[in-house]
Amino acid sequence: MTGRPTDLYRRYMAADTAYRRHASTCTACTTTVPGPACQAGARLYESFSTLQAAYLNHLK
Repeated sequence: MTGRPTDLYRRYMAADTAYRRHASTCTACTTTVPGPACQAGARLYESFSTLQAAYLNHLK
């Protein structure tokens, strides 16, 4: 990526950070997969994965 990061990239990275922070303290979640019973982890991971897909599609 060249130049300034896009807003989409910043949102994608913020979602990644939010999920990783959650996973670091949640006993059900791992850094790669939310726990099956953790609604907060599932919501954060869904946000991250949606933004990641949008960003990667943006690069094409």
